[in-house]
Amino acid sequence: MPRLLDGRLKLRHLVLVDTLTEQGSVVGAAAALHVTQPVVTRGLHDLEAILGVPLYERGPRGITPTEFGTAFTEHARAVLAQLTHAARHVVEIADATRGRVVAGIHLAGSNLLLPRAIAHLKEDHPLVTVVVREGTPESLLVELTAGRVDVIVGRLSGPGTEGTRRRALYQESIRVVAGAHHPLAARDNVSLEDLAEFPWIVPGTETMLRQELESLFAQHGLDLPANRVEATSFLTVRQLLTETAMVAALPGLLGMDDPRLVTLPTPLENIGHSVGLTLAAGRRLNPATQALIESLHTVAAQIEDA
Repeated sequence: MPRLLDGRLKLRHLVLVDTLTEQGSVVGAAAALHVTQPVVTRGLHDLEAILGVPLYERGPRGITPTEFGTAFTEHARAVLAQLTHAARHVVEIADATRGRVVAGIHLAGSNLLLPRAIAHLKEDHPLVTVVVREGTPESLLVELTAGRVDVIVGRLSGPGTEGTRRRALYQESIRVVAGAHHPLAARDNVSLEDLAEFPWIVPGTETMLRQELESLFAQHGLDLPANRVEATSFLTVRQLLTETAMVAALPGLLGMDDPRLVTLPTPLENIGHSVGLTLAAGRRLNPATQALIESLHTVAAQIEDA
């Protein structure tokens, strides 16, 4: 069994393996860590010698974690996350009125839930710093595991992953949205066949909503329109909708107060989801994160009652 407490294993080794797995290449890791490639290579060799197993497979396009590398990366990220939270905990104990919470967000919840929750939090905790990071569900889960994100706000789809716990806040439907100027905006009935003639904005292939849209089109004997844009940033989606004839399937609350957008009367059978929180299992929540979660619950209840 590798002796990891004999002084040879350093924190820089944990940072190194986290960065290598995230970047997928020695070149990328060196750039991210602001060191030379030989330093990264030497550090990796040292770590593999300590563990006695190969952590990565080298290839022409970079490196891929082995089974050992994947397992050790998870442990390294857990240790780094705990150290990050330990440092923040000490600071928060020293000054209980301050704190910092990092919230990851994807489309569902980004328009009303999180902004209103932040405003609610700031009423009682004006000195708490809230950092919002937007990304895909998959990338945010990596950030959560590594301790770089405290809580993810968005759609809860499928079973929870190992190492996370989830809390549902409210149910949200999906609707077809277009710009107010769209040729179909004044229609009382718009079929999926009608929409297939227009360019679409769709989420990435790795998302549950994308899979549901593809299934819905298939049920109607249609292919997902080839003329499409993949985007998860609401700012990008909104601008495309207001300036072009594109359409998009969006969470029901997204853009509902924007007069430049309209909901098209197109039924999306069986497409809907729970919006909620994803947290790291077993990780102590700092006071700032606890305060934001309380605000999220309060605002979610208001949204449901509206």
